[in-house]
Amino acid sequence: MKKKRIKQNKILVSVLSRYVILVVIGIFLPVFYKIFFPLTIWPSFFLLNLFYNASVIGNSIIIDNFTIKIVNACIAGSAYYLLLILNLTIPMETKKRFYSVIFSIFSFLILNTLRIFLLSILFVQRFVFFDIAHKLFLYALSIIFVIGIWFLTSWIFKIKEIPVYSDFKRLFKQIDYS
Repeated sequence: MKKKRIKQNKILVSVLSRYVILVVIGIFLPVFYKIFFPLTIWPSFFLLNLFYNASVIGNSIIIDNFTIKIVNACIAGSAYYLLLILNLTIPMETKKRFYSVIFSIFSFLILNTLRIFLLSILFVQRFVFFDIAHKLFLYALSIIFVIGIWFLTSWIFKIKEIPVYSDFKRLFKQIDYS
């Protein structure tokens, strides 16, 4: 009986601590933008500088007479947060969670940097449908990136659980109805 109670407490503490971490991170979401701004703008600048004479001034990449302003929507902090939510709302070993979070975050960072790079080239080349491409990349492609990264992460790390649902299922299993 005592072992069962200890197991129940461990599960409860695990679930509560992960969800509290998510709430705290959600409160400090602007920190995501501060962290990921340099991690996004500098690799984008580096790639663009391979093809153009680019420079960075504040939150802008300058190429010839073109200014590419990198705003919070470009950084996509909420996408990183969503990937973190997906990773933290399922039960898994700490080591596996660490690697799946790192993989998810870096995958999105790489794809997001490539998205900015490609859109910047389209902008500088005065692509006729730039505005449509920009909106499509911003809204649809970011969602597809997050979903694709999550499915790839689940496949690579053999994650079989369903975010949130698996936690609640485990909690309800532990309830003693006697």
